[in-house]
Amino acid sequence: MIVKTAEFITSAVKPQHYPPPDYPEIAFAGRSNVGKSSLINKLVNRRHLVKTSNTPGRTQLINFFRINNAVSFVDLPGYGYARVPMAVKRKWGPMIETYLASRPTLVGVVLIVDIRRVPGQEEHDLIRWLDHHRRPYRIVVTKADKLSRNKQVRPLRIIAEQFACNRDDLLLFSAKTGLGLEGLWRALDTMIIVSS
Repeated sequence: MIVKTAEFITSAVKPQHYPPPDYPEIAFAGRSNVGKSSLINKLVNRRHLVKTSNTPGRTQLINFFRINNAVSFVDLPGYGYARVPMAVKRKWGPMIETYLASRPTLVGVVLIVDIRRVPGQEEHDLIRWLDHHRRPYRIVVTKADKLSRNKQVRPLRIIAEQFACNRDDLLLFSAKTGLGLEGLWRALDTMIIVSS
């Protein structure tokens, strides 16, 4: 997809604050500091559409972005970061679940995992939840540039084993080099087409 326009629409906590459900939406989910913001910025070829931070846990709201006046990207708060206050953590679960369960225009979820980290309970819980609610998803393994090709083999095998999927089901991605960019856009286009 050639991205001509990409704009921030709104941040929300509750359904009444969501924008009108006028466009198909793709949500981006993952552990804090996994590279969600950088991935979205790379997808839309903008450096600062989504604010990036070296401090995990910065995204604490559901952020909506409109792309080409045709699709919305939804940046969900990262999970699993210990330094976020417990009161904030307790809000995240219901806030994210409400969005994922109730949003009629949600056509798919991109689950992002870091190639250097073994998926944890949160990732497994999210996949079980998505399966239960029949929400389509793709697993994207980010930060591929942090490891050489030879050193990518073992982590990718472990991640595939953890998710009980084939290695080919994992989309390897680097926001720095652009590796996997075309493949991810194809996956997103498929989600949109299948839903229509």
